[in-house]
Amino acid sequence: MAPKANFVPVKPKGQAFKDKSKPADVRLSNIQAAKAVSDAIRTSLGPRGMDKMIQAGNGEVSITNDGATILKQMNVLHPAAKMLVELSRAQDVEAGDGTTSVVVIAGALLEACEKLLHKGIHPTAISDSFQRCANKAIEILTEMSTPIELTDRDTLIKSASTSLNSKVVSQQSSLLAPLAVDAVLNVTEPGKEGAVDLKNIKVIRSLGGTVEDTELIEGLVFTSRSAGTNAPKRIEKAKIGLIQFCISAPKTDMDHNVIVSDYAAMDRVLKEERAYILNIVKQIKKAGCNVLLVQKSILRDAVSDLAQHFLDKIKCLVVKDVEREDIEFVCKTLNCRPIASLDHFVAENLINADLVEEVPSGTSKFVKITGIQNPGRTVSIVCRGSNKLVLEEAARSLHDALCVVRCLVKKRAQIVGGGAPEIEMALQLAAYAQTVEGVDAYCFRAFADALEVIPSTLAENAGLNPIATVTELRNRHAQGEKTAGINVRKGAITDILAENVLQPLLVSISAISLSTETVRSILKIDDIVNTMG
Repeated sequence: MAPKANFVPVKPKGQAFKDKSKPADVRLSNIQAAKAVSDAIRTSLGPRGMDKMIQAGNGEVSITNDGATILKQMNVLHPAAKMLVELSRAQDVEAGDGTTSVVVIAGALLEACEKLLHKGIHPTAISDSFQRCANKAIEILTEMSTPIELTDRDTLIKSASTSLNSKVVSQQSSLLAPLAVDAVLNVTEPGKEGAVDLKNIKVIRSLGGTVEDTELIEGLVFTSRSAGTNAPKRIEKAKIGLIQFCISAPKTDMDHNVIVSDYAAMDRVLKEERAYILNIVKQIKKAGCNVLLVQKSILRDAVSDLAQHFLDKIKCLVVKDVEREDIEFVCKTLNCRPIASLDHFVAENLINADLVEEVPSGTSKFVKITGIQNPGRTVSIVCRGSNKLVLEEAARSLHDALCVVRCLVKKRAQIVGGGAPEIEMALQLAAYAQTVEGVDAYCFRAFADALEVIPSTLAENAGLNPIATVTELRNRHAQGEKTAGINVRKGAITDILAENVLQPLLVSISAISLSTETVRSILKIDDIVNTMG
């Protein structure tokens, strides 16, 4: 019996794919995955937030409640969830603080999208009106903000300590906040406030002592101790040379050997080596140098034992193995250029400093250079901690505080914290939603409700009743108390401005704009295609 040839399935024209529900499913799965990431990190928001213990594959443990750090170390597989990890990293680069808030806001906005999609509103319409909502929210934030001056040190310190209050080291915020403010102000060049480079602030971690022993040093600190046993440990009126050549006998190339067959030849080699090193040391002494910084060398010893012996004799303090990547920072601090060959080692290329000394610090010793003649705009912060976990978290928290001060220097305005700006935005957007027509009204309303997630999470983490707290907060704002916020310490709603809970405007603006962008891009995805790779 011949096969029936007339039953060939014909694909109707204009039908891209039969499965109409696929884009909705993909969108839903993306939203669920991203919400899961947001919920995981939600509990660590605010001063009463919980900390996360992260165990790496190699068994290393770290404790933190910095959103960016938690997400960076989380093993996230879903591509949409990875976007939230990237989002917190972008916030970390842009503002440095608010990395948890930005992910929580994104999660709440996605939840709002889910409800709007169920109502049958098209994703593109939601996406466009969310962009308008974000612009409106940023306008509201800017209206709320108060401008500040860089000379007003106290206000800067208040913002930095607000950032530190949600960290493990919140007890020491009174010490670390002024440190962060002074460090950033020291490296800020007048007229170039926009380009504050945090690379000019070197945070050195030193085990031992407590976080209270953290100090700011206007000068240079080397983590290694000085080489040599008989060399002086303290030199006043130092003349410092930074060299990039080695003070040791020259070697042949990698694959060449020198074979010495008799003792006379051996003697000659040793004599030549001694003369070679002595020549270098004489040149150093002639230039009047008494502190020598030597760059780390890969192929041979930077300073051989014989050279060290000679340098001890001429009373020269040697710091060897200065890392290659630190050279730039050292040059910037000392305002000098490294000396690459012996011919250039002359008195003009040396730098003067008042004091170079070796100081004990915890379990190790540091070499500290202070009173540099015309120093560059850099500072060093020696961060201390009793154990590795505390030390790392202190360094991370300090970085956040530095970023907050940098934000204030870049954009000189600040707003109150404690969930006040979010509620104010929610109220004003909801009022604005009444004035727009059509789909936009729904989207504005949803956006406004989503912003309430921050105050409700703050209340939840502090052990308050989230619904009652947010309702009261909304009520207070409706009566015109723009600075009313959740006071986590007292467990009530008070005027947050009086409590000195302040944050930079830039942190909130970038949180709103970045989270809206991420949500819009997640919304517009309607299919995930796996490539053969």
